[in-house]
Amino acid sequence: MKHFNKLLVVCSTILVAGCATNVTPTPIGGSKADGTVTLAFQYSMFEQPVVDWPTAQVQAVSRCKAWGYKDADSFGGQQNQCLAYNGYGSCVNTQVSITYQCTN
Repeated sequence: MKHFNKLLVVCSTILVAGCATNVTPTPIGGSKADGTVTLAFQYSMFEQPVVDWPTAQVQAVSRCKAWGYKDADSFGGQQNQCLAYNGYGSCVNTQVSITYQCTN
């Protein structure tokens, strides 16, 4: 019985913590004239996103260079938008957007 209790605690902890999910933000928009690039990723209610920020930076710089800029800097914030709600009003799918400023 003692081992069962330990197993129950471990399983409960895993379920409550959610699943770590590796995500890489991808370009979803931007403006050459304004020199901005928007990257985003999505995750579901029970996922804990582990974001690959270095790859996101490379993608933003690549887009900026294609427009004639030299580099890209993140504005530092992010926007979270719920894409789907369940019947109880809880968000079950979230999109996170990050905007980068192209620089010279």
